Amino acid sequence: MKKLVIALGMLLTLHTATAQTNAQLDQHILTSKKVMDEFMGLRFGMFIHWGPIALRGTEIGWSRHREVPAADYDTLYKVFNPTKFNAEEWVKVARDAGMKYLTITAKHHDGFCLWPSAYTDYDIMSTPYKKDVVGALAKACRKYGIKFCIYYSVLDWHYPDYPVDNPYDTTGKGIRKDAQMDKYVQYMKNQLKELITAYDPYMLWFDGPWEKPWTEAMALDMYTYLKTIKKDVIINNRIGKKFSGVGMASTADFLGDYDTPEQRIGGLDMNTPWESCITIADQWAWKPHDKMKSLKTCIQTLAKTAAGNGNLLFNIGPMPDGTMEPAQVARVREMGSWLKKYGAAIYQTAGGPYVPTDNYATTRKGNKIYLHVFQTSGQTLTVPAFPGVHIKKAYVLNGTTISFKQTAADIALQLPAVLPDSNDTVIVLEIDKPAMSIAVIKKDNKG
Repeated sequence: MKKLVIALGMLLTLHTATAQTNAQLDQHILTSKKVMDEFMGLRFGMFIHWGPIALRGTEIGWSRHREVPAADYDTLYKVFNPTKFNAEEWVKVARDAGMKYLTITAKHHDGFCLWPSAYTDYDIMSTPYKKDVVGALAKACRKYGIKFCIYYSVLDWHYPDYPVDNPYDTTGKGIRKDAQMDKYVQYMKNQLKELITAYDPYMLWFDGPWEKPWTEAMALDMYTYLKTIKKDVIINNRIGKKFSGVGMASTADFLGDYDTPEQRIGGLDMNTPWESCITIADQWAWKPHDKMKSLKTCIQTLAKTAAGNGNLLFNIGPMPDGTMEPAQVARVREMGSWLKKYGAAIYQTAGGPYVPTDNYATTRKGNKIYLHVFQTSGQTLTVPAFPGVHIKKAYVLNGTTISFKQTAADIALQLPAVLPDSNDTVIVLEIDKPAMSIAVIKKDNKG
């Protein structure tokens, strides 16, 4: 049995400020603008939630103590043997979907680790499978040109020195009174150094900072520590106490490199980098017969996210045997087929100038504005004018010329009788000024 290894040395000084903002950090350790611009240009990534809980088909982490008793949940690893797992096949699905990065739940709230960790026995090497899932994915991502990223939960309902065992318990029985949070923080540092050193992730995707044991001071200390290991590793804002989650408004008062709205498309923001994490079905982890989103919804979600100046991290939950559900694979490959035709309107673009609507949205780069047409009430699409900007020509991306009439108030575009793509037809507007010189336009002529 492995022994827990507690690294020697002093912890970095904990800051005691009550508001955690990047302004409190040594500006020299922040992720560089060059790296962040590259990340935001990727626009589309794959999120993967997976672990022994796939054997029950319930939600990862959250079903512990609810649908699945802890005694069952915590022993599933003993029979977890995903013999059909093939890292290259997963990464090729991401590649075929047009995704540019991949994020794997190396450790979710349940504490189980998908890599062989020197600091716990609750890991993949204690399963019948006994193979490094994280390492295999890192290698496959390098082979196929996909950026490799790691999800790591701040909270850990399994580890004995994390104080909370059951977040649903209101009687106090779910609290470990003998837990020592300082030891748990060191455990986190040990594992994160292990992950960065072994797998060199492009980005670290934290989650679970909302529980009381994790403090603002710990978050600031952790961000600073991680930057001493890898200067330009990207870190999301869920390492800090304030973040944008389900139904929460985006806030500038957070610690990290970008914002993380969950299960919703973020609003147009030309200043703060953001990434929406959204499931292809209803549940994050695999669920039998889960309801999957339509192709139209998937494509328009991606387009509206890019049009809001954000990235989309689209989640798939693999099955217990290590394969991805064929229907989900087929759906994201359909998205990849759309991107082969219209990817120029997604990758390396900026959002705006229009605020996305149900009828249309826009992305832009150079002297081009890409108008994503979702639905119209007729053959004429009327949108607000760009003040002081002249449209030189309009055409369907990779297609025919579009007739238009431009006035000081609006632009009327004559669309084809049948839109080339009913999910999202992209119209290119070539203009006489840099597209980024146009201020955000909030009004909508509603097509």
